[in-house]
Amino acid sequence: MQGLVLQLTRAGFLLLLWLAVWLVVNTLRADARLASGLRPRQRAPRAERRVFSRRGDRVAKYLVVTHGPLANTRITLGNQPVLIGRADDSTLVLTDDYASTRHARLSRDGDEWYVEDLGSTNGTYLDRNKVTAPTRVPLGTSVRVGKTVIELRP
Repeated sequence: MQGLVLQLTRAGFLLLLWLAVWLVVNTLRADARLASGLRPRQRAPRAERRVFSRRGDRVAKYLVVTHGPLANTRITLGNQPVLIGRADDSTLVLTDDYASTRHARLSRDGDEWYVEDLGSTNGTYLDRNKVTAPTRVPLGTSVRVGKTVIELRP
């Protein structure tokens, strides 16, 4: 009888331990979602999920600076990559202490544009997410380089 009670106590303790681990993991997941700006189980608004069937009107034609010292600057996009940084030969020259000399590059692949961090000190962010590899940039999504925020516009 003592052996059975001991085994049931061990099983109950193990079950409580796994329950505690499960609660901690769920709490961490919920905190991570809140830190990204979403409520738990929240979906993107319907307009952001919509897929456009007409490709011609959804192609990026301009790079617009929305925040920072160069706000309202507009660059017409072509097929050439756009270099962003403090270097004089950059396409978008920033006077920002938080930007590196060669901070980021926007390059085109078909109708899509990709942002790539060029080993900057403070990083490049695509809508609050740090860019670690070439990443597709959707239209209207903010790209932050130092204190400057840019967007691709049709």
